Amino acid sequence: MNSTYSPVAELNLLNELQDRLGFENYAEGFGLTDYGDISGLVAGWSKDPEFTDRLIPFAQANGSGSFYALWRFDDRTDPATLPVVVFGDEGGQHVVARHVRELFQLLGFDSEINVDWDDAYFYREEDEPYSDGHDEYVAWLDENFGLTVAEDPAAVLAAAQAELGQRFTSWTEPFLS
Repeated sequence: MNSTYSPVAELNLLNELQDRLGFENYAEGFGLTDYGDISGLVAGWSKDPEFTDRLIPFAQANGSGSFYALWRFDDRTDPATLPVVVFGDEGGQHVVARHVRELFQLLGFDSEINVDWDDAYFYREEDEPYSDGHDEYVAWLDENFGLTVAEDPAAVLAAAQAELGQRFTSWTEPFLS
């Protein structure tokens, strides 16, 4: 296993899959990037170390510049259990998954996330083709975690928002203008 990508075993497994299938070739618009690179946070949100120290960017969320990060909102030791948040290329920041494996289920929907100030959502046309590596990704998700694709991404996003959305919004307010 390529343990050099990150301290998150689940992300290391995904990195191995990405090395085989290619960036954006298993989930539309998605690709693992430099783990912990805060340059996007600093450029678009806040330079405050109290902000950047609690966020761990790790992936491109869509083809237009949005990105995913883990949010260290407490002192848990397993980073795979941290909530996943998205920062939109045109603004907006939202909790999208309660943990990494839930994000993996969303990625299986194989659609770029749309992010704006008020909302984050996935949308896919019925006849829209899947990414070239979609089937292999779905098999990987089942083989490694016993998980299936999120058939209703809106429900997954709603559950994450209900549990952590207000807490995340309240936490970010002092740092963002």
